[in-house]
Parts: sequence; C-alpha cells; structure tokens
Amino acid sequence: MSSAEDRRTTLSGERGVGAVRPLRIRWLIYAYMFGFAAMAYVQRTTISVAAPELTEALQLSKQQLGWLFMAFTAAYAAGQLPGGALGQRFGPRAVFTGIGLVGVVATLATALPSYLLAGAALLGVLIAAQALLGLGQGPVFPVFATVVERWFPSRQFGLANGVISSGMLLGGALTPPLLVALIAELGWQQAILATALPALLLTLGWWHFGRDRPEQHRRVTADELAELDTMPPTPPLTFARMLEVLRDRDILLLALSYLCLNFVFYMIMSWSFLYLVEQRGLKGLESGLMAMIPWIGAAVGAAAGGVLADRLAQRHGATRGYRLLPLLSLPLGAVMLVAIPAAASAALAVAALTLAFFAIEINEGPYWAATMSIARADTGAATGVLNTGGNTGGIICQPLVAWLVASGDWSAAWITGAGFALVAAALWLAVRCEHA
Repeated sequence: MSSAEDRRTTLSGERGVGAVRPLRIRWLIYAYMFGFAAMAYVQRTTISVAAPELTEALQLSKQQLGWLFMAFTAAYAAGQLPGGALGQRFGPRAVFTGIGLVGVVATLATALPSYLLAGAALLGVLIAAQALLGLGQGPVFPVFATVVERWFPSRQFGLANGVISSGMLLGGALTPPLLVALIAELGWQQAILATALPALLLTLGWWHFGRDRPEQHRRVTADELAELDTMPPTPPLTFARMLEVLRDRDILLLALSYLCLNFVFYMIMSWSFLYLVEQRGLKGLESGLMAMIPWIGAAVGAAAGGVLADRLAQRHGATRGYRLLPLLSLPLGAVMLVAIPAAASAALAVAALTLAFFAIEINEGPYWAATMSIARADTGAATGVLNTGGNTGGIICQPLVAWLVASGDWSAAWITGAGFALVAAALWLAVRCEHA
C-alpha cells in the first residue's frame, strides 16, 4: 500500500461510529467551478448591459453592436473542441488558470482602449477584445465536464451540470443591477474594469487549491475515492479517438439540438436588456432589477433540471430519462417566447421572458449529462462538440436578431426563437444515450 493510501485509510479509520461525515473535497473543487461559471457570465454580459451607454458614447449602431456580440460568440464556439481536448490532455488545473488570466486581460482590453482610441480603430480593438474573451472562455464548460467526470459519481452528473449552469446564470442575474449601479456612479469603462479583480483572485485561489484528479489532492480520503465510479485507466486523448467522438451519431444529434436551444439562449442573454429598455421603456436601476428576474428564473430552472435529470435517468434509463425534460419544457418555452411581445405591460413581458428562460435552462443538465453518459472518458472532447454546436447557434443568432431588431421587428425575433426551441425538442426523439 502506498503512503497516500496509508494516510487516507488512517484518516478514514480515525472516525468513530456516529462521527460527522467530513466535507467531500469534490464539493470544494466544485465551488471553484461554480465561481468560474458565474464570473464567465459576468464578463460576457457586461457588454450587453452596458450597451445603451456604450452605443451612445461610442456612436455604435445596432449592427456594430451585433458584431461585438458575434465576435465573442464565434471565438467562444471555436474554443470549445480544442479547449475540451486541452483539458483532457493537460488537466483542469492548468487550463482553468489560463482561462482566468485570459478573462482578466480581455476585460482590461474592453475597458481601457476607449481612453486612447476612437472610431474604427476603437471598434476593431473592442471586437478583438471580445474575441479574446470568447476564445478564453471557450474551454470553461467542456473542461468543467472533465472535472465532473473525474470527481463525481455518474449518478450526480445531471445535478453537477445543472447547478453549475445556475452559477453562470446567477452571474448573469447579478450583472444588470450591479453594472447599472456602477455605470451610474463610475461610468461604463470603470464599471467593466471593476470585474477584473474578483476574476484574478478566483484564478489565483484555484491554482493554489485545484488538482486534476481526486487521487492527486492530499485532502481526499479513501472513503471519498470509493464513492466514485470504477473506470479502467484511460490513455491520453488521441486523434483517432477524437475522430470517433466527431463521428458519433448521438453526440452530433445532441450538438444540433443544442445549437437550436442556444439560439434562444443567446437571444435572451444578449438582447433582452435592450428590449426592455427600448420597447418597454424601463430606465435606470429599474431596468437592471427587472432584467435580473429572468436570469434568476433561469438559474432556478438549471438547478431543478439537473436534479430532475438524474432522477428521471435512474428511474427510466438514460435515453428516456434525459429526453423527458426537453420534450416537455421546450414547447412551453416556445409559447412563452411568442407571448413576450404580446404582453400588455412591461411586468407581463418580464414574466413571459422569465418563464421562457426557465424552460430553456432547465435542459442544461439533460444535455450535458446525456453527452457525458455517452462519452465517459472522452467527456472533454464530446462536450466540446456539444458546446461548439451550442455556440454555433449563437453565431447564427447574433446577426439575424441584430438585423430584425434594427428594423424594429422585435416580434419576429421572438417568434424565430420559438421555432428554434421546437426544433431542439424534436431532435431529442432520435437521441440514444445507452450504447451497446
């Protein structure tokens, strides 16, 4: 027996009958993942929340604003598959440290150039900064999926993925009121700069505490290791295995469905705040607080969806269990999207927007858990494919929605999103999660 095994056995044996069960280290690792997810969405939503002030100060058109959104989304999509592969190859500790540092640099590059540049030069730098932020954040969720596959038993895959989505959505929920208040007090540049320090502290903390695998962490006990699924050792990811992932029919179907789902997600994330300001007349702190409500609804949906996905999969099997939530919730989301422009008041529009976001985000757990159950050891690469599909939906969304809203046709934008939600649901009928 190795010294590490001796130490873990001793730690386990020191606890008497009735002793308090120690906190599992995987939950502390998870807390850092939660923090990275929340910070990622603070960083990516600052541009959309600052859009009214930014477009006025820099004289940007809605089409140019759409270019900023698309620069992030395109780079974010491009970073998914290589990011997932890097996470498998070099480990989450190094990759998440890189993610955090790139996010800090991109935040600085978004806020500072406006003091020195103007016109086309400034627009070019802002587009580059958003692309850098997207490229840096691309690996976040594929590498997180690798962390979950290594640190958690499969019975908790849905829970882990659903709650982490809540983290990102809570970040998105806090950003509107926080940034609106900071902008009012400091201006949009300094407000964006204020988000850099928490990201830096989180990154340094992760480098100190995080490890790639449970057996590498000195505080993980034998009891905690015994709770994990027993899986045969897997060699490093190869190009041949990457090709197998890329050819997997069910992973590709999930990626296509996730593309449609994320068309709606990106529409709500990037454009709902501007809709509430321009079309519903909300202003000041009221706009920030009202814009926060849909994000809270989405966060509740994501956490609930993770729990429900695990329970349904255990009861009905992976294929039927993971399929049930999308088939029920996505049509509901489509109805709510159509109801947004038809609502008689701003409050009713926010309520419909909240229910739509809830119905979309309740599916994060099923999508990611289903992909992980298919791929297992190649989870990083497979979820990279999934999220590449998802963010391709964002690439399609941004210019299309920008074109629709530039002409004032917000109703057509919401109806288009409803169509994508229905297609996302239909594709689940062809997905099989249990492979022979």
